[in-house]
Amino acid sequence: MRYTLFVQPIDYLVIGHVTQDLTPNGPVLGGTAAYAALTARAMGLRVGVVTSCHPETDLSLLSEVQVMAWPADHTTTFENLPGVHGREQILHHVAAPLQLNMIPEAWRKTPIVHLAPVAQEVDPKLVRSFPESFIGLTPQGWLRAWDSRGRVHFTEWPEARYVLEAANAAVLSVEDVAGNEIIIEEMLASIRVLVVTEGAAGARLYWNGDLRYFRPPMVQEVDPTGAGDVFAAAFFIRLHQTHDPWEAARYATQLAAISVTRPGLLGVPTPAEAQEKLIEIIP
Repeated sequence: MRYTLFVQPIDYLVIGHVTQDLTPNGPVLGGTAAYAALTARAMGLRVGVVTSCHPETDLSLLSEVQVMAWPADHTTTFENLPGVHGREQILHHVAAPLQLNMIPEAWRKTPIVHLAPVAQEVDPKLVRSFPESFIGLTPQGWLRAWDSRGRVHFTEWPEARYVLEAANAAVLSVEDVAGNEIIIEEMLASIRVLVVTEGAAGARLYWNGDLRYFRPPMVQEVDPTGAGDVFAAAFFIRLHQTHDPWEAARYATQLAAISVTRPGLLGVPTPAEAQEKLIEIIP
């Protein structure tokens, strides 16, 4: 386990569990926190992660970011299995919950804060703990529950209005709400900028009553894991830089398309790719 002993200033703070994802090829590091952190680093930002995991979890892939990893009995562990109605997700373990007292004082005025729960681990009150920061949300972990066997399913999000009203933007997938468009409409009443990703179909962006669709370029998909997390980090950063949600969505769509062409965290865009996609080429 690697801890950040000397906390340095950062530009982008992501709060959420790194995960251990069980695959046919063995366990791999995952989680929104990992994908978002590496995307932000590729975009040239100084990045910090506040997470919790087992002390023996290999975080070497995050060597270029500062990690404040609080010890837990287990690392949050997911397994995806084929099911009758599509993918069945199993949650085997959950690490420690993440609260304000776990965040270094030096990081509490970070320009961009990304709340990234994957298993109900991020305290919803954190959304109101960074009054000087841009707050981006990927609320999938607040929309998940699991039964006694660990089978993950959709659940209502009672704090939705409280959290969304205090955030600058949110990104979620249509799967996160089990395809329920009524829930999306309800969310729109509480936040000005909302993106709904739709896998290979791209994303739709709601902004102040307007709606636009963003279609990704044609690519050969190898692994879609983490594409939504790459999109979210790129979107939040570009929105903070430009104050233009349309441009942020265009850019994020390009980086997310890159991410599906390589497996796992290898799909995170390189600094060269992140720089290249800043310029839109119109045929």
